[in-house]
Amino acid sequence: MASFVSLQEAVAANTRDGDIVALEGFTHLIPFAAAHEVIRQRRRRLALIRMTPDLIYDQLIGMGCADRLVFSWVGNPGVGSLHRFRDAYEHGWPVPIAIEEHSHAAMANAYEAGAAGLPLAVFRGYLGVDLPKVNPNIRQVTCPFTGERLAAVPAIRPDVAVIHALKADRAGNVLIEGIVGVQKEAVLAAKRSVVTVEEIVEDFGTRSTNAVILPSWTVGAIACVPGGAHPSYAHGYYKRDNAFYKAWEAISRDRDAFLAWMKANVLEQGPEAFAVHAPPIHSAGKSAQPAHAAE
Repeated sequence: MASFVSLQEAVAANTRDGDIVALEGFTHLIPFAAAHEVIRQRRRRLALIRMTPDLIYDQLIGMGCADRLVFSWVGNPGVGSLHRFRDAYEHGWPVPIAIEEHSHAAMANAYEAGAAGLPLAVFRGYLGVDLPKVNPNIRQVTCPFTGERLAAVPAIRPDVAVIHALKADRAGNVLIEGIVGVQKEAVLAAKRSVVTVEEIVEDFGTRSTNAVILPSWTVGAIACVPGGAHPSYAHGYYKRDNAFYKAWEAISRDRDAFLAWMKANVLEQGPEAFAVHAPPIHSAGKSAQPAHAAE
């Protein structure tokens, strides 16, 4: 059942060393503020799961939080490589990292299987490709009804799912609109969840046709962190900070430059630093500020 807490409390209560952690958000609503708190709390030996790992996973890996990555495509979108990820994989700095690569379709189906409580996902895919040669978790099964050969991958069942959403109401229901990605499936598949939101409202008001509402009974900890998806974007709140994605190329290429940036902008900061990227609240729903709405 959802509870309203500070981000520090949410991460402390729900993430542990050695956890399988999914931080999801597909180009939109990427949970940067929550991930920074994971880094500040110095979690270690995490198995990170994500469709399209980008800058936030570069930061987690570069700070030594993870030793395994399960993913579909990895890079700095529109710019190039993730240099901290490459350094860890190619040179073991700061710690070696193992990888398990999948297609987008496999990851999406694996999340859905996890959300449904199934042990595996079965789908049409991985035909004529080489990933099964390097990933032993890609198998084939035969349909008992048609004889068709299908791809199979293990269900994704994280210990904790971390997402950023647009709004939560006082009852603990959570609203996502825009590009919704697999946030819903990640939360439903996980044992525990941490949700950061742009604002707390009395009601959600008018919703778009693609809106996703996570009922309060599916959600764990909720922390109000305006701007918490920056430098990605929050639909209707603020735009993607393309300049930062470009700047990350130089920041992350050098180990010392990376560590200096992380010290100044993550280790010595808190979630309130993200508020400068969030404009004044302008939602259709009536705003409310519960206890622990911000740190």
